[in-house]
Amino acid sequence: MSIDIDPLREADGITVTDHIENTQFEVYTDRPVDPRRRPESDHYFPVDASVAVETGAIEIPRVAVVETRGGDGALLTHGDCYEMPDGIYHVGINPAPTKLYLTFESGFSVSTTDRTTRIDLDTPGTVGLGFRSLHQTPAGTITTPTDPESLMDAVSLLGSALQTTSPERSFPTLRGHPPLIEPAEEFRVPERVEPVESGVRIVVPPEYRYLYPVVSLAYYFAADVVPGDAPRIEGDGWTYPLEPGFEERTARVLRQSFHMDCLARTEGFYPVDLHERETTDLDLDWKRLYNLPLGERLGEYLEVPFEDIKPELPQWTLTTDVRPDPENVEMLPFVAGELSIVRSPETVTPVDDDGGVGVGFFGGADRSPSAATRREVPVGGVAPDGGALGDAEFVRGGASAGAESTADTSAGTTRGADASAERGAVSAQTEFVRPEPVDTVEHAWVGDGVPLDANKATLDAYHRRLEAGRVEQSRISVLVVCNDEQMREEGNVADLYGLRDMVQFDIEVRHDLTRAELRETLESDVDFLHYIGHVDDRGMQCADSYLDLTDEDLEIGVSAFLLNACQSYQQGEALVHRGSRGGIVTLSDVANSPATTLGRIIARLMNSGFNLRTALHVAKRELITGHQYIVVGDGGTTICQSRSGIAPVVQLAKSDDGLYSMEIDSYPNGPYGVGTMTTPNVDTINSSYYVPSHIHMDSASKESINQFVELETLPIFLEEKLTWSDRVEL
Repeated sequence: MSIDIDPLREADGITVTDHIENTQFEVYTDRPVDPRRRPESDHYFPVDASVAVETGAIEIPRVAVVETRGGDGALLTHGDCYEMPDGIYHVGINPAPTKLYLTFESGFSVSTTDRTTRIDLDTPGTVGLGFRSLHQTPAGTITTPTDPESLMDAVSLLGSALQTTSPERSFPTLRGHPPLIEPAEEFRVPERVEPVESGVRIVVPPEYRYLYPVVSLAYYFAADVVPGDAPRIEGDGWTYPLEPGFEERTARVLRQSFHMDCLARTEGFYPVDLHERETTDLDLDWKRLYNLPLGERLGEYLEVPFEDIKPELPQWTLTTDVRPDPENVEMLPFVAGELSIVRSPETVTPVDDDGGVGVGFFGGADRSPSAATRREVPVGGVAPDGGALGDAEFVRGGASAGAESTADTSAGTTRGADASAERGAVSAQTEFVRPEPVDTVEHAWVGDGVPLDANKATLDAYHRRLEAGRVEQSRISVLVVCNDEQMREEGNVADLYGLRDMVQFDIEVRHDLTRAELRETLESDVDFLHYIGHVDDRGMQCADSYLDLTDEDLEIGVSAFLLNACQSYQQGEALVHRGSRGGIVTLSDVANSPATTLGRIIARLMNSGFNLRTALHVAKRELITGHQYIVVGDGGTTICQSRSGIAPVVQLAKSDDGLYSMEIDSYPNGPYGVGTMTTPNVDTINSSYYVPSHIHMDSASKESINQFVELETLPIFLEEKLTWSDRVEL
């Protein structure tokens, strides 16, 4: 059994453990209970485990939406505060670490506080609780030769993870993780990996540069990928060409078909008031489309000109560049599982560096947020315009403490026993590459080279995503290491971790660690390491010497990290290779003041449940110097789950009438991936949205905004400057 349900020991209720995803959470009752097994078929939706308890109330420690269906499965209502008369009900509660369903016979009421959701029965009695794992673990590994034609057979099986071919597969919980792919001499498929007949074929030339960009389509359409001359998608009686503009067309097909599935799925299990359905200009028979087989439905979707639907599409979250090399084949299931837009650049622009990576080094306005949406903070090593170091700053390369070097802060430079001025950015042996700009929020890079302004994704980190589980409400360990006296201000970030009511943090701050102490620290079991100090060619500076992770044989226990020091890329890359999932590192010298500011921003975002990529995206909106940082490893790494599941970012601007315009950008996060449905708890919003979403309200009152931002700790851009929901003053 993948899910265990046991009575709580210190409270009334049960604890639910999902052994597939390694998550655990609690469900509270109003009296002691003894859960007994019951048939899974008693629930309207499929579940992995079901128990019955005798209770008068069910409560979960998070704000959620409660969806109520009648005995026949018809949706009656949903929300977070309502009453229902006597009847037979099937009830779903979302979000939760597993899918959570209730069934009972009684009238009831739903209520929420700023931290809980509660269902009170009018007549206490038997309540059936059903749980379904979010199933983000692959069913097995396909072995295959890596020539393009053999690989096509493996890519054709990525869609075996789909739990349905209906439009509901746009929900992340009904997609599942694709099977893994591993190079081998013979093609072999595990028994649990079974093809899905969808009626869709993708025809591409047998070349990596054509095969890699269609992996997300192959997964989402459960399509057979076959060799041919003219790239195209085929169904029964229809053909859609993928040229000219092959990569752009594949991206369009993914965005368009996914959007239309989200609209069509309102005709199925979830006939909710979806904002995107209510506001679409597409005049289509959505009920008929919902009931068509996938192959026919996709053909009708693609008859709609992309230009007609483009204004309705949200900004997609992720683009991944996968170099067209056979050694990258193992990354394909992970890229497809994120429903990433995929490009496969045969050539890439190398970056010549003269010894430092300045802000200007990262490109012009097309590479960065506009000046109107970021605060330009003077940079130590490089000014915002790419110029020289300011006189009052010092950078975090070299050392200002320890036995081997000293700092000359008045000159704004550092000098050590080895002249650090002679070192290049990151390393003379490291090749910087400048990927083409993307239209998505986030950008990942798979292949050789250090990408500017993109997540350097690595296979070992993605495999650790499968191995690493998150136990809900377990204690999250955060270690702040400050190895320089002049950077003690950032050491105060310890105060920013643990600002959560329902998640317990163990937070430790250590100063001036020796080489042996830092080594021991890195080998310990720590969820997040926030390192503040100096890094140069000798490694990470310690109180007595340096620790170079590229030369050390370490078993790293740190799960995720921020190395807030100059040119920390290579040390961070070594952490990932030796055991970490991912982290944020620098590509250049960083000045102390903006580095301190960025460190505090990242601390609050990680504490709020944001993943590494989205956290850095938010930081870049506030600080132009954020473009000197990139994510290495698995950019989807989190250290805890946000209260709402997704990653929301709020923008506020005051109007002349005293009201506010409010915008909420909702990003996918962890198991709450692309297609998750979200309903903001704002009194003027009566519809749901699918993620990613951009929600706009022109006339929001101060009262409604305050009620919304009090629900969880959120980043808020108030008049384009970053603040936080627990500090905002309207």
